Amino acid sequence: MVNVNDIKNGMTILFEGNIYTVMEFSHVKPGKGAAFVQVKLKNLRTGSIIEKRFNSGVKLEKAIIEKVGMQFLYANGDSYNFMNMETYEQMELTKDQLGNDVNYLTEGLDVLLSFYEGELLGVILPEKVTLEVTHTEPAVKGNTTNNATKDATLETGLTVRVPLFIETGEKIVIYTADGKYSSRA
Repeated sequence: MVNVNDIKNGMTILFEGNIYTVMEFSHVKPGKGAAFVQVKLKNLRTGSIIEKRFNSGVKLEKAIIEKVGMQFLYANGDSYNFMNMETYEQMELTKDQLGNDVNYLTEGLDVLLSFYEGELLGVILPEKVTLEVTHTEPAVKGNTTNNATKDATLETGLTVRVPLFIETGEKIVIYTADGKYSSRA
Protein backbone atom coordinates (compact mmCIF):
# COMPACT_ATOMS: atom_id res chain seq x y z
CA MET A 1 0.00 0.00 0.00
CA VAL A 2 1.18 3.50 -0.83
CA ASN A 3 -0.09 6.76 0.64
CA VAL A 4 -1.75 9.01 -1.96
CA ASN A 5 0.63 11.81 -0.91
CA ASP A 6 3.59 9.68 -2.07
CA ILE A 7 2.42 8.88 -5.62
CA LYS A 8 4.59 9.86 -8.58
CA ASN A 9 4.12 10.07 -12.36
CA GLY A 10 4.47 6.65 -13.99
CA MET A 11 3.51 4.71 -10.84
CA THR A 12 0.99 1.89 -11.35
CA ILE A 13 -1.84 1.38 -8.87
CA LEU A 14 -4.87 -0.85 -8.37
CA PHE A 15 -8.08 1.13 -7.95
CA GLU A 16 -11.67 -0.12 -8.15
CA GLY A 17 -10.53 -3.43 -9.66
CA ASN A 18 -8.57 -1.84 -12.51
CA ILE A 19 -4.90 -1.18 -13.13
CA TYR A 20 -3.97 2.46 -13.67
CA THR A 21 -0.78 4.37 -14.33
CA VAL A 22 -0.44 7.86 -12.88
CA MET A 23 -0.12 10.40 -15.69
CA GLU A 24 -0.29 13.62 -13.64
CA PHE A 25 -0.92 14.56 -10.04
CA SER A 26 -1.12 17.72 -7.99
CA HIS A 27 -1.39 18.35 -4.26
CA VAL A 28 -4.08 20.95 -3.53
CA LYS A 29 -4.51 22.83 -0.26
CA PRO A 30 -7.64 24.97 -0.55
CA GLY A 31 -8.22 27.97 1.72
CA LYS A 32 -11.02 26.10 3.48
CA GLY A 33 -11.26 22.39 4.04
CA ALA A 34 -8.82 19.52 3.96
CA ALA A 35 -6.01 19.05 1.47
CA PHE A 36 -6.49 16.60 -1.40
CA VAL A 37 -4.60 15.12 -4.34
CA GLN A 38 -5.97 15.55 -7.89
CA VAL A 39 -4.78 12.66 -10.11
CA LYS A 40 -5.06 11.87 -13.84
CA LEU A 41 -5.05 8.09 -14.33
CA LYS A 42 -4.78 5.94 -17.47
CA ASN A 43 -6.44 2.53 -17.43
CA LEU A 44 -3.86 0.01 -18.68
CA ARG A 45 -6.52 -2.46 -19.84
CA THR A 46 -8.76 -0.12 -21.84
CA GLY A 47 -6.56 2.94 -22.43
CA SER A 48 -9.24 5.30 -21.06
CA ILE A 49 -8.19 8.30 -18.96
CA ILE A 50 -9.99 9.46 -15.81
CA GLU A 51 -9.43 12.20 -13.27
CA LYS A 52 -9.89 11.37 -9.62
CA ARG A 53 -9.67 13.36 -6.39
CA PHE A 54 -8.31 11.61 -3.29
CA ASN A 55 -8.35 12.98 0.25
CA SER A 56 -4.95 13.17 1.96
CA GLY A 57 -4.07 10.04 3.87
CA VAL A 58 -5.89 7.61 1.55
CA LYS A 59 -3.93 4.44 0.86
CA LEU A 60 -3.80 2.85 -2.60
CA GLU A 61 -2.55 -0.58 -3.58
CA LYS A 62 0.52 -0.56 -5.79
CA ALA A 63 0.41 -2.79 -8.90
CA ILE A 64 3.61 -4.56 -9.88
CA ILE A 65 3.87 -4.61 -13.67
CA GLU A 66 6.32 -7.06 -15.23
CA LYS A 67 7.97 -5.91 -18.47
CA VAL A 68 9.49 -8.60 -20.66
CA GLY A 69 11.81 -7.79 -23.56
CA MET A 70 10.68 -9.53 -26.74
CA GLN A 71 11.57 -9.40 -30.41
CA PHE A 72 8.94 -9.36 -33.16
CA LEU A 73 9.56 -12.32 -35.47
CA TYR A 74 6.84 -12.43 -38.12
CA ALA A 75 3.16 -11.98 -38.87
CA ASN A 76 1.01 -14.88 -40.04
CA GLY A 77 -2.40 -13.55 -41.08
CA ASP A 78 -3.91 -11.92 -37.98
CA SER A 79 -1.42 -13.49 -35.57
CA TYR A 80 1.88 -11.87 -34.63
CA ASN A 81 4.76 -13.89 -33.20
CA PHE A 82 7.24 -12.61 -30.62
CA MET A 83 10.23 -14.30 -28.99
CA ASN A 84 11.87 -13.73 -25.62
CA MET A 85 15.56 -13.37 -26.55
CA GLU A 86 16.76 -14.77 -23.20
CA THR A 87 14.60 -17.88 -22.87
CA TYR A 88 13.73 -18.30 -26.59
CA GLU A 89 10.09 -18.74 -25.54
CA GLN A 90 7.69 -17.67 -28.29
CA MET A 91 4.36 -15.93 -27.84
CA GLU A 92 1.60 -15.38 -30.38
CA LEU A 93 -0.62 -12.28 -30.14
CA THR A 94 -3.65 -11.38 -32.24
CA LYS A 95 -4.26 -8.19 -34.17
CA ASP A 96 -7.01 -7.31 -31.65
CA GLN A 97 -4.57 -7.56 -28.73
CA LEU A 98 -2.05 -5.30 -30.48
CA GLY A 99 -4.45 -2.68 -31.85
CA ASN A 100 -2.73 0.19 -33.72
CA ASP A 101 0.72 -1.05 -32.69
CA VAL A 102 0.71 -3.46 -35.67
CA ASN A 103 1.40 -0.42 -37.91
CA TYR A 104 4.91 -0.11 -36.44
CA LEU A 105 6.00 -3.78 -36.25
CA THR A 106 8.81 -4.91 -38.53
CA GLU A 107 10.78 -8.14 -38.32
CA GLY A 108 13.50 -7.97 -35.68
CA LEU A 109 11.98 -5.00 -33.77
CA ASP A 110 12.68 -5.14 -30.03
CA VAL A 111 9.63 -4.32 -27.87
CA LEU A 112 8.53 -4.71 -24.26
CA LEU A 113 5.41 -6.69 -23.35
CA SER A 114 3.82 -5.60 -20.07
CA PHE A 115 2.08 -8.15 -17.83
CA TYR A 116 0.14 -7.97 -14.58
CA GLU A 117 -0.12 -11.35 -12.82
CA GLY A 118 0.18 -13.17 -16.17
CA GLU A 119 -2.38 -10.95 -17.95
CA LEU A 120 -1.05 -9.18 -21.04
CA LEU A 121 -1.61 -5.43 -20.72
CA GLY A 122 0.02 -4.34 -23.94
CA VAL A 123 3.08 -3.70 -26.05
CA ILE A 124 5.53 -0.91 -25.32
CA LEU A 125 7.10 0.20 -28.58
CA PRO A 126 10.33 2.18 -28.95
CA GLU A 127 9.83 5.95 -29.25
CA LYS A 128 10.77 5.88 -32.95
CA VAL A 129 10.88 3.17 -35.63
CA THR A 130 12.45 3.08 -39.09
CA LEU A 131 10.12 2.05 -41.92
CA GLU A 132 10.47 1.92 -45.71
CA VAL A 133 8.24 4.00 -47.98
CA THR A 134 6.52 1.60 -50.43
CA HIS A 135 4.49 4.20 -52.33
CA THR A 136 4.33 7.97 -52.60
CA GLU A 137 3.40 10.36 -55.37
CA PRO A 138 6.22 12.36 -56.99
CA ALA A 139 6.55 15.96 -55.83
CA VAL A 140 4.68 18.54 -57.89
CA LYS A 141 6.88 21.44 -58.99
CA GLY A 142 5.72 24.73 -57.51
CA ASN A 143 3.78 23.11 -54.67
CA THR A 144 5.94 24.70 -52.01
CA THR A 145 3.55 26.85 -50.04
CA ASN A 146 4.08 26.63 -46.32
CA ASN A 147 5.00 23.22 -44.90
CA ALA A 148 4.30 21.22 -48.08
CA THR A 149 3.69 17.51 -47.43
CA LYS A 150 2.27 14.50 -49.25
CA ASP A 151 0.92 11.05 -48.32
CA ALA A 152 3.29 8.09 -48.16
CA THR A 153 2.38 4.44 -47.63
CA LEU A 154 4.87 2.50 -45.51
CA GLU A 155 5.86 -1.19 -45.56
CA THR A 156 3.41 -1.97 -42.73
CA GLY A 157 0.47 -0.36 -44.53
CA LEU A 158 0.50 2.81 -42.43
CA THR A 159 -0.08 6.06 -44.33
CA VAL A 160 1.72 9.18 -43.05
CA ARG A 161 2.34 12.74 -44.21
CA VAL A 162 5.94 13.29 -45.33
CA PRO A 163 7.88 16.21 -46.88
CA LEU A 164 7.86 16.51 -50.67
CA PHE A 165 11.49 15.33 -51.06
CA ILE A 166 10.77 11.80 -49.72
CA GLU A 167 10.65 9.20 -52.53
CA THR A 168 9.48 5.58 -52.83
CA GLY A 169 12.09 3.14 -51.49
CA GLU A 170 13.54 5.51 -48.86
CA LYS A 171 13.65 4.62 -45.19
CA ILE A 172 12.15 7.16 -42.79
CA VAL A 173 11.86 7.46 -39.01
CA ILE A 174 8.34 7.64 -37.52
CA TYR A 175 7.22 8.51 -33.98
CA THR A 176 5.21 5.59 -32.56
CA ALA A 177 3.18 7.78 -30.18
CA ASP A 178 1.38 9.71 -32.93
CA GLY A 179 2.56 8.18 -36.22
CA LYS A 180 4.18 11.38 -37.48
CA TYR A 181 7.26 11.73 -39.67
CA SER A 182 10.49 12.49 -37.82
CA SER A 183 13.36 12.31 -40.31
CA ARG A 184 15.11 10.29 -42.98
CA ALA A 185 16.81 7.17 -41.70
